[in-house]
Formats: sequence, structure tokens, C-alpha cells
Amino acid sequence: MQLALNSPLDMHLHLRDEAMLNIVAPLSAKSFAAAIIMPNLVPPITTIAALKAYKERIMIATKGEKFTPLMTLFFQDSYDYDFLKEAKEYISAIKLYPAGITTNSEGGVSGIDSESLKMTLDAMSELKIPLLIHGETNGFVMDREKEFVPVYEELAKNFPNLTIVMEHITTKDSVEALDRHKNLYATITLHHLLITLDDVAGGMLEPHLFCKPIAKRPEDREALLKVALEAHPKVMFGSDSAPHPQHAKESCGCAAGVFTAPIALPVLAELFAHHDKLDNLQAFVSDNAQRIYDFRPEKKEVILEDAPSTVPAIYDTVVPMYAGKEIGWSIKSVS
Repeated sequence: MQLALNSPLDMHLHLRDEAMLNIVAPLSAKSFAAAIIMPNLVPPITTIAALKAYKERIMIATKGEKFTPLMTLFFQDSYDYDFLKEAKEYISAIKLYPAGITTNSEGGVSGIDSESLKMTLDAMSELKIPLLIHGETNGFVMDREKEFVPVYEELAKNFPNLTIVMEHITTKDSVEALDRHKNLYATITLHHLLITLDDVAGGMLEPHLFCKPIAKRPEDREALLKVALEAHPKVMFGSDSAPHPQHAKESCGCAAGVFTAPIALPVLAELFAHHDKLDNLQAFVSDNAQRIYDFRPEKKEVILEDAPSTVPAIYDTVVPMYAGKEIGWSIKSVS
């Protein structure tokens, strides 16, 4: 069996910088037509000059592949209309991180509410710049996303013309919020469609499955699977592929992030085929995102086939999900 995907998109991708950028960028650029690039570098991308320079480094690292990096700024509540009007030409969205909640987010927002963010969110609404949010509180780790849902809903209600993307959702509570507000959307990762907390810590600790938001309960995974497999019009694929060097993952203080970029499309095809939903994969990995972002990528056709392949044990210094294991599908060609 074969499947042709037209211009697959990754709507949440970490490419890092410097040596790591050169390792991982070609792996996404090979099979995806475009990707939303996260801005949480050190220091974060907060200026147009830094953004343009980072995009140039990405283009060099992708080595001529047909790939469009869709750039984002790291949210600052000091962004005003004039700055955002100038920045709009260079960005696809702005990413908001609660302060200290995940990797390289120390410069994020403390206290997220409609009043304190009004100037920036009003300007984003008027300029039609989407807001992407890592939605977690500082509460108990299994409850952080659930506790953040009222914040999403307050922002959606108070800024009805603002496109708000709930990033890498992991709970049935976030899934249920999708249909309560017309301007709420979501990205869903590959790994959260496959694993629960039991896979991470139910036996021996699996550091290469540890991520933030942490994987949740079986009922949460089932809720995610349902909307992804049906290609719900308000969800889209975002890998949150987050590379760290092997020594940072296999250590005390394990870094949070699952590296899935090289296997994302074959494993998604295997998952959708298993549930007899292959016809919906195109919408989940491209069509929905094109509509939500009003973006038309360059044409890129990826042919997948149900032929087994073995995941490499490591890519330079980065260990992927399913390292060394056989998966049921593979990429036959990209044109």
C-alpha cells in the first residue's frame, strides 16, 4: 500500500541553533514543505533583526531542500502596533510561554490575563497575527494543562478576532475547549497520540519519551486520537520535535523533549492505517493548517509505503523516538 501526501506541514518545530541546527534541520526539510519554527533560543528571538538572522541560518542548514521556515517571535507584552505592523512581513505567528514553564522560557510572561496583555493582543487581532500558547500553569504536573484551559477561554472570549492556537495539547479538557470558541485551534504531536505517562515512567524511566507537557492518562490520549484521526477542522499536526544531545537526555535532570522529526510521517501513516483513517491524514498534516493560517506552501509530494524500516539508533548526537526499532511504514520518495 502507498500513500501520497501533498506538502506536509509541521506546525510546531524546534530546530535549535548552531551545531544542533545543522544536525536536525535537514531531517525536517527533507520530508516537510514548511514548518512553524519555535523562537525559544538563548537568547530568545524578540527582534526583527534576530529573526531574520535566524531564518538565514536555517536556510543554510537545510542545504537547498524545498522547505519554508515559518518564523515566530517570542512574545513580549511590550510589542505595540507599530512594531508588529513592521514584523508582520517576516512572521507567521507569535509564541507565548509562561515564564519558566519549559525549555528556555525564563523570559516568558508572568501572569497571563487579558488586561495586562491587552495592548499587544489588540494589535495582533487587528493585524491578524496568530497567537501560539504553551498552555501550562505551575501547578501539579499532571494538572498544569487542565488548569490553563480557563486562561485559553478567557483570552478567546476577550479577543474574539484573535486566532489562538493551543500548542501540543495533551488532555481531553483541551480537546473539549476546541468547540466552545470559534477562534481556538490546536496542534497535536505524534508522541502524545501514542504514549501515556505509563510509557514514560511506569517501569524503568524512558528519558527519550520525557517531554513537556508530560504525557497524560489513557483517556486523554484517546481524546487526542479521536480528533486527530477524524482530522477535526480545528486541529493540525505539530511535532514539537525537540532535540537535545544524548548526554542531556540520559542524565540526572533529563532535558524535556522528544525527537520525532525523522519518523513523524511514516509513524503517522502507520497509526492512521491501523485505525483505517488514512484518507484523513492529508487534512491533519497539511490541509487544516493551510486553511487556519491562510498559507499556501510550495508543492512537495511525499510517497509513503507500508514497508518496514528501522529507525537509526542516533542522529549524530540526538537519539530519536523508537531508536533502533522497526516501524511499519517508510518514506519511498520525495519530489
